[in-house]
Amino acid sequence: MHLWNNAKSLSFRKLSSKNLIAMDGTPAPSGESAQNRLYIKRGHVVNHDGMQQADIYIEDGSIRYVGSGADFVVPGGCRTIDATGKMIIPGGIDPHTHFQLEFGGTVAVDDFYQGTKAAVAGGTTTVIDFVIPKKGESLLEAYDTWRARADTKVVCDYGLHVAITWWSKSVRDEMKILCQERGVNSFKCFMAYKGLFQVTDSELYEIFETCKELGAVAQVHAENGDVIAKNVQKLLAAGVTGPEGHELSRTEEVEAEAVNRACVIAHQTKTPLYVTRVTSKLAAEQVSQARRRGLLVYGETLASSLGCSLTNVKPNTLAYYVTSPPIRPDPETPRHLMKFLALDDLQTTGSDNCTFNKNQKELGLGDFTKIPNGVNGVEDRMSVVWEKGVQTGLIDPQRFVAITSTNAAKIFNIYPRKGRIAPGSDADVLIWDPQAVRTISASTHHQACDFNIFEGMKCHGVPEYVIVHGRVCVENGLLRVAEGQGSFLETPINPPFVYDALNGITNRNGDDKEARNGLQNLDLNQKHDVPDSYALPDKYVPGPALSIISGDSAVSTPHSARGHRPDGTKDMQQSTFSISEEMDTSGNRACIRVKNPPGGKSSGFW
Repeated sequence: MHLWNNAKSLSFRKLSSKNLIAMDGTPAPSGESAQNRLYIKRGHVVNHDGMQQADIYIEDGSIRYVGSGADFVVPGGCRTIDATGKMIIPGGIDPHTHFQLEFGGTVAVDDFYQGTKAAVAGGTTTVIDFVIPKKGESLLEAYDTWRARADTKVVCDYGLHVAITWWSKSVRDEMKILCQERGVNSFKCFMAYKGLFQVTDSELYEIFETCKELGAVAQVHAENGDVIAKNVQKLLAAGVTGPEGHELSRTEEVEAEAVNRACVIAHQTKTPLYVTRVTSKLAAEQVSQARRRGLLVYGETLASSLGCSLTNVKPNTLAYYVTSPPIRPDPETPRHLMKFLALDDLQTTGSDNCTFNKNQKELGLGDFTKIPNGVNGVEDRMSVVWEKGVQTGLIDPQRFVAITSTNAAKIFNIYPRKGRIAPGSDADVLIWDPQAVRTISASTHHQACDFNIFEGMKCHGVPEYVIVHGRVCVENGLLRVAEGQGSFLETPINPPFVYDALNGITNRNGDDKEARNGLQNLDLNQKHDVPDSYALPDKYVPGPALSIISGDSAVSTPHSARGHRPDGTKDMQQSTFSISEEMDTSGNRACIRVKNPPGGKSSGFW
């Protein structure tokens, strides 16, 4: 039997029964609407820098209250969810997707509807996709193309990075327009794909300088494209034409050399650098060493590299795993990469979701250079990271939140709107069951591709509820989304987390405790026994209520904690308690004011 929430509330845009589906594909009743008031009680709120037992109140797509139930009166007409024994965590942010991408003479099968729907099903509530112009194409025209593909289809918020695939004064000028007028703050350069996307070192230097001038984040796909081109020639000449040639042509040191070179060029230009999709131990070591030398470098690894190695992949399916840089054959690579995440040498986890069906992958069976590059991951990323990180004892839930959500939000300047459970943040929230188990399979996933590289993987850690802008989109195995319910998310320039560090300013936000892994006395050189499913402490002292107090998004804890109120069932209609908004002269929200709260004193928080 399929249960659907009947609470009266705001309606989905473009609402139709065909867009509302259960996890098994069963249509929802027509007329379904999203609620605008939601109360979550008795959960364990996990942010990157702390954990507390707390209740959460959500209204009109925003988190309005986080704290003890004893300090809050539940409004009338508000749906309540009991999160006892569950974690309440920020929705995942996938900083690396490629939906509907044209590549290798074909097109990725996940478009922005299918891809973001799958993302939400797995607990990711924000994605950042890549605009990839063809050589000679206007960046602005390519940007407009991506917006046209996405705006009417996305079911969660999305942002855009823009790739620099060629270099000229006009490209430089368009980068400035993208930063100042189009909500873009990051640009990616390819050091591989010679003759297609690859830029030279000299161009890389100038692009980095331009990023620094604009207050943008420079990104690289780091592989030595010239070496790869030579290796490909040799392999094909030697008769190595099958998919095994892909990894042989772009070995770990080919990736690591490019990472080191990018770090050196970024250092010479004094530009912050974000290294995308680090897939090998050697490459991660280059990022680690650069950071220890004081370079401002951030590293991303992928669900595919954390959840897979090529060791046990059957030769006749190897083509389905082709992506660049490759998934590595060493079975220890996933554990090594998770250790780098635990130690803060790598900061984020993406999916690089770029999906093709089997018949598309098989276009290159006789010539590995013609296999479309890309694999799935946007739906399974959160559970794979939990399984390989928390479940194995290498990271704790706080670090999990950091590497799946908060760090990406900070680097791309959407924090604390995204990536945090706090008043004023968007109500992109997961109720995460650390003891639930699911088995990944193409037969049950929501992506358009007809295979799954994680097929058969058993994952502990499942989102029981996924809440997107206050709408319950996943509940008890049911997925409810509508095309176009998401929005474009601008990423402002000069992200403080990046540029404050560049300028020697530390800990601007009062909430940050420079949290790393959170696990004490963890020896990452040792293998760890797999524990039971992550167990919450038997008893928590309820944490204090939180409120936004400044435009700089500093978070304070101004209220003293009192005992957790058993049910929090008092009706707002039976009290004089109210929440209202005050606007500044420009019409922007300046203050949320609480009138007559329990305790009697009105308060406002900016």
